[in-house]
Amino acid sequence: MRLVAPTNRAPASVNRYLLPHEQDVVTIRRHPAVLMVPVSAVLGALIFAGIVSNTPLVASSAVLAVIWWLWLLVLVWFVWRVAEWSVDYFVITSARLLLTTGLITRQVNMMPLSKVTDMRFERSLVGRFLGYGTFVMESAGQDQALSRIHFVPYPEQLYLEVVGLIFPDKN
Repeated sequence: MRLVAPTNRAPASVNRYLLPHEQDVVTIRRHPAVLMVPVSAVLGALIFAGIVSNTPLVASSAVLAVIWWLWLLVLVWFVWRVAEWSVDYFVITSARLLLTTGLITRQVNMMPLSKVTDMRFERSLVGRFLGYGTFVMESAGQDQALSRIHFVPYPEQLYLEVVGLIFPDKN
């Protein structure tokens, strides 16, 4: 029984990291809540630039231009963060867990399911309200590259899916 429908397949940029014998079980992006800080920053900077632009503190057009150029830099940073989020994937296969990140410099973190000795998920109050959590995995006392995955959507369902892969039904 599949708890999470595998309708959201990974793009070719992620599929290249899958082995021929692996079955893609779940491929998801991290929760959009990962963009809360960038959205707040760009809106806060916009409000600040708008308020400061309409005060007598801005005596010259050069100061006004600097204020709006700084806001444009914050906007470019925001667009960069959204682009990074759009290419980051958490992949659960029949053999391992993968987290692919990075727009220019690609980073692929992996943990074999057979090495997972302890797994839990955490949900803050905001996470429960918005629908995300953090996966925490341990592997026989070893330090793994994939020990914490933040902003995982549907953490209860994904937790059960991973546990079902680690402990398959013997019937």
